[in-house]
Amino acid sequence: MAETQNIEYKQSWHNDYLKWICGFANANGGRLLIGVADDGNIIGIDNHSALLEQLPNKLRDILGVFAEVNLQNKNSKYFLEIIVPRYDVPISIRGKYYVRIGSTLQELKGPALNEFILKRTGKTWDDIPEQRASIDDIDKITIKQFLKDAARTKRIIVENNISTYNLLEKLRLIEYGNLKRSAIILFGKDPGKFYPNTAVKIGRFGESDADLKFHEVIEGNLIQMKEQIEEMLNAKFFIHPIYFEGMQRVERDEYPVAAVREMILNALVHRNYIGAQTQIRLYDGHFSVWNDGGLPDGITEEDLKKIHRSKPRSPLIADVCFKGGYIDSWGRGYY
Repeated sequence: MAETQNIEYKQSWHNDYLKWICGFANANGGRLLIGVADDGNIIGIDNHSALLEQLPNKLRDILGVFAEVNLQNKNSKYFLEIIVPRYDVPISIRGKYYVRIGSTLQELKGPALNEFILKRTGKTWDDIPEQRASIDDIDKITIKQFLKDAARTKRIIVENNISTYNLLEKLRLIEYGNLKRSAIILFGKDPGKFYPNTAVKIGRFGESDADLKFHEVIEGNLIQMKEQIEEMLNAKFFIHPIYFEGMQRVERDEYPVAAVREMILNALVHRNYIGAQTQIRLYDGHFSVWNDGGLPDGITEEDLKKIHRSKPRSPLIADVCFKGGYIDSWGRGYY
């Protein structure tokens, strides 16, 4: 039997393999077999009795993990089976966090670690209160634009004279009187004051990525940027083919408008806001939009090409954008 995402073979026990136990506990659980070669053949171990007594205590004292440690016998060869359950709280070993991804063990660091801990504690990044912000950090012009857009889509019903504070409460962007991070991203006067990498970089390149012709940086809240990016692309970066029908000049879009809008909005709504800045790179004949953040757990690139469940990285941001009519929430695939 070959190694899989949930099974790992080790010929003998080393304390370094506590990392693998940690990785299984932080993923979907799994089994570590001691005394088994990489090809799945049982080679057995001689110190099985001592390990059977020691390992449960090590797992408990070092990791805080309770796992089954079973002695198995095949063809008169003894091996150990350690069955690790999935834990809903983050498990660490000496201050480091590991997770089993595919058949590999990876240490979580930086934004990936932050996101993992939030998920395990039932929170997402956009749902955390921002203690440094106040209602004065909210841009009222953006609030008015959202109310106008929401009235047209009719995905949320609000009073015409609703206050900024009450609107944010209705959108679940306030907790115990404190603005959440999502409120700053969506409606803030200056989100970059709190989160430096919220800007979007747009660059025009020649034949290679080393040949940068010119670039622009778009800053502001999400609702502002979605419009500013489109305006900048049309004014400076896209080349509009010109045709003549008789003596009348006709300009056609270089790329399908719906596809461009979806790319931009997906990059803004579903990005990792503590990661690197979003980038739009334009070349002759094509362009790309890149944002920091992998696909949601359980969704592959192939899933994106067909109907799939919607699993936004930032549910509050996505919900407000849905209510404003900026995105859908169906997971219909891409163009």
